[in-house]
Amino acid sequence: MSWERHITIKSPKEIEIMRIAGRINAEALQAACDIARPGVTTADLNAAAEEVLKKYGVYSPFKNYPGPYPYPASTTVSVNDELVHGIPGSRKLKEGDIVSIDCGTVYEGFVADSAVTIAIGEVSPEIQRLLEVTEQALYAGIAKMLPGNRVGDVSAAIQQFVESRGFFVTREYTGHGVGRQMHEGPQVPNYGVPGRGMVLRPGMTIALEPMVLIGSPYTRVLEDQWTVASQNGLPTAHFEHTVAVTEHGPLILTLLEDGSTPGRNHRKPV
Repeated sequence: MSWERHITIKSPKEIEIMRIAGRINAEALQAACDIARPGVTTADLNAAAEEVLKKYGVYSPFKNYPGPYPYPASTTVSVNDELVHGIPGSRKLKEGDIVSIDCGTVYEGFVADSAVTIAIGEVSPEIQRLLEVTEQALYAGIAKMLPGNRVGDVSAAIQQFVESRGFFVTREYTGHGVGRQMHEGPQVPNYGVPGRGMVLRPGMTIALEPMVLIGSPYTRVLEDQWTVASQNGLPTAHFEHTVAVTEHGPLILTLLEDGSTPGRNHRKPV
């Protein structure tokens, strides 16, 4: 990918700008989570997030993102077997669904990118475990985002956590550097070998995003040419934070003002 070579080191001031972008992004995700219940459409979730972006006078880099055709929304909303890039529309949520909401925010020229997966009402123990493992895998990867570690250390931590619990990581979609562009280097797969890959340096900012599947790692692209779903039709989950590498350890930039992750009210404590 062309953006793989484009790596930017952010100054402390730039990281603070990205932290503001991240808080707005988290607030937008929380607004979508707050209205998520049976009967609400995926377009409604997108509209709730867009209201927050509008309030702050910012925009999402997702909208009009180039692809098979310009992406039409500010968020991606992916339900059940849909892993990523689901287009918001008229689909109504049902009791027992799980929905992944991914949003980006551009503030003063810098991008924040994060995602959560939430349950709509009660879900089966297996699906609850899928959500827990995916979120915990994100934090396992974040813990390895230390100066001097390599990208492979982060990727391997995610892969080992997920696979040791009987699930699968996608091989086709990855985390990525983020900054003035939504996709910068380095590319950070959800699988890898410890000690391999680029060395992490203070000032790197990366959107880390485990995408986890049941039974198989294989995916397919749906007829809308954007939505990616599990090949076997089983549920999937996706969690993401934008994280800065600092001398003092990883700094999560996409938390709410109180330091929590959006969607907690829809998930049992992990």
